[in-house]
Amino acid sequence: MKDLSRRQRAVLDFIEAFLAENDYPPTIRDIQRELSISSTSVVDYNLKVLEERAYIRRNRNISRGIEVVGRAQSRRNIVSIPVIGQIAAGFPIPVPGDLEGSDSAETVDLGTEFAPDGGRGMFALRVKGHSMVDALINDGDIVLLRQQQTCENGETVAVWLREQKETTLKKFYLEGERVRLQPANVTMDPIYTAADNVEIQGKLVSVIRAFA
Repeated sequence: MKDLSRRQRAVLDFIEAFLAENDYPPTIRDIQRELSISSTSVVDYNLKVLEERAYIRRNRNISRGIEVVGRAQSRRNIVSIPVIGQIAAGFPIPVPGDLEGSDSAETVDLGTEFAPDGGRGMFALRVKGHSMVDALINDGDIVLLRQQQTCENGETVAVWLREQKETTLKKFYLEGERVRLQPANVTMDPIYTAADNVEIQGKLVSVIRAFA
């Protein structure tokens, strides 16, 4: 490690220790907090150095996308959740394939504490659009959902619009014989549709932030 600075060695040591304890990698904020680093951009710079010098590999599309090169990857406490498509967080757009039973090549790895029951009934979708930004759901994020066909008013759900053959992520409100699908963005109007046009696919469980 002669080519690494003291801070870069500390970052790598922490990643390896975190992996050994948890069987999944830390987030950038985990590293920042543990090592008292001034900002996430400083952490990101040091991770870039570690990546350039082949100490780690990174998947920047997910928050725990760090792998130590040469380390045997334990799967003991890891659950893989399939990313089965793309969902609009703006106006509805078509989603390729059915939400159920997809053989997705992309997965999200979670610690078992974030995926009870082995992740049974959970799936993930990548967000496209900005209508849920006030709920801290941004373009490029991955949303984790639990499959269910009912929900309470005000809950965030993925719904299939039967007539339009489209899926969208919104807050759900049943208002008589119609449904209001409410964005979390003050600049956007809600979507109104007949209740029998709406099929609830899953309820939001968590959000995995995308990192540039």
